[in-house]
Parts: sequence; structure tokens; C-alpha cells
Amino acid sequence: MADTNKKILIVEDSKNYQIILSQAFSDAGFNVSNAENGEEGLLSIQKEKPDLVLLDIEMPKMDGITMSKKLKESNIQVPVIFLTNMSDLKHISEAVETGADYIIKSDLSVSGIVDRVKERLGLK
Repeated sequence: MADTNKKILIVEDSKNYQIILSQAFSDAGFNVSNAENGEEGLLSIQKEKPDLVLLDIEMPKMDGITMSKKLKESNIQVPVIFLTNMSDLKHISEAVETGADYIIKSDLSVSGIVDRVKERLGLK
């Protein structure tokens, strides 16, 4: 597939899911980098300057909501899409308050997640 020249950062503590997502985005022409928790994610954002961040909520060291808030506090402008298994209103409202999109992992296939990212980046 054509190279999109877009960088995606996947911040996900499940190594298997991270590998699956990374492969799907690489196959779709994205440059992909990974982090396993919010602390690594913040460092990667500063180093890699991604066009979009896929961010899990429940992670060790620093959860996704906290990471997203730290991005805002640092005035780092990068689109964020939360990927989580949680569908309760508390987490949805916290995600939306940070200005991020919200995807429940079980509601979309991996290709559906790739499509959603393409839409968010204006590639579709």
C-alpha cells in the first residue's frame, strides 16, 4: 500500500495487541513507533513527533488519561484516540474531556481502527 508519510505512536501495554496494531498500520503505509506505558509514550512523543497517538487507558506506571492530561498541560498538540476495553461513562467522559476520540477495542476490528485513524488524519 502507498506510504502515507504519517507517523503513528501506539501506547499499549499488551504486547500482543501492540504487535497486531503495529503490523496493520505498517501494512497500511504508516510509520509506527510503540510505547508500553504513559511515561514511555510521553518520551516517544517528544522524540518521534507523531501525527497521531493511539492510547490505551489502563497501563502500568502512567495510565492513558493521565498521559493525555500531561500532553495538554505541556501544550503538545497531537490528536489522540483512546483504545480501551472499558465502556463505562466515567472513562468515556474523561477521554472526551481531554479532547480525544474513544474506541472500545471489542467494537472495531483492527482494520476498522486503521480506517478510523485514516479518517482522523484526513486520508480517507
